[in-house]
Amino acid sequence: MGHLVMSTGDMRNAMRLLTAVERTPEQERRLGRIREECAREDGRLRSQGVELDVSVAAALEELLDGEVSGQVGPQWTYALHELIAAHFSDTHDLGYWARQSWFATVDEAFSAAGVPSHLGISEIFMSGPPVRLPHPGGSTPWMGTFPTADAAAFVAAHEAVLDLVEPEVRETAEYFIKAMRFEAEEWEAAGAAEGGDRVHDTLFFWCS
Repeated sequence: MGHLVMSTGDMRNAMRLLTAVERTPEQERRLGRIREECAREDGRLRSQGVELDVSVAAALEELLDGEVSGQVGPQWTYALHELIAAHFSDTHDLGYWARQSWFATVDEAFSAAGVPSHLGISEIFMSGPPVRLPHPGGSTPWMGTFPTADAAAFVAAHEAVLDLVEPEVRETAEYFIKAMRFEAEEWEAAGAAEGGDRVHDTLFFWCS
């Protein structure tokens, strides 16, 4: 499967970069850094023997122009990741996971115990990008988003039924409950109060 990370930020700021008619000086500076990261990603992929008909750097420009040239390929997903990552922080390393299907197994167990499907781990982690992209063409890279305001609901729903699932499933869930609890507490402290800066925060999941 791949390496999974979670970060948090205001997705609106990232999407504004895609839709801005006239960019602000700060947006232009941020875009310059994003272009550099896309070029680095191209170099990393080439070093792994991955040949793309459209580079990640070119895919970024297509996303900015609103005219995507392909129907299948990972380069647009990589480009959007770099754009979002430039606007997000508080990154949690969620480790390497060998089997994507394991998360579906975990969700099945918790669903049977009463956890709503929209709070399922695989439903969240693999919910897809915030904008329409060509299919990446493989099991990775993939991304997902989840409102930080709902992190507390995720924690509560899973913790309530931990004793009803098998130990291996419970161990996986507890790993993600810990990360979600941290974000829920941060959101409540810094964003839930009126006038807080993190009211609209989104959790962003990335696996490559």
